[in-house]
Amino acid sequence: MSVLELTKENFEETISNNAIVLIDFWAPWCGPCRSFAPTFEKVASENTDIVFAKLNTEDEPELAGHFNIRSIPTLAVFREQIILFMQPGALPESALNELVKGARDVDMNEVRAEIEKAQSAQGDQQA
Repeated sequence: MSVLELTKENFEETISNNAIVLIDFWAPWCGPCRSFAPTFEKVASENTDIVFAKLNTEDEPELAGHFNIRSIPTLAVFREQIILFMQPGALPESALNELVKGARDVDMNEVRAEIEKAQSAQGDQQA
């Protein structure tokens, strides 16, 4: 699968209908973003079961703002509609491959239990 271009029109559907989505928040004027693009595309071509997507922060300022993107490139990993990872900075190919492996290997039952626990604690504090 080639790299998908994310927009506000296809964002929700992409996150909802795919198990794992890696997003590269970028902009055309960003040198590090342009340097990282071939690495992102190469790893995408080697992992066709995962959606790799690019979100142009210049064209989609609302989405960039929603995710509080302050530095680009920023990588985000969603699995089962939950953000597992978000970090600014371009990664070398080996680190991006490790990120992909980690996204595949994470125990989502454990993640959901932690979220539930945190939400419960937050509810207790507000009561």
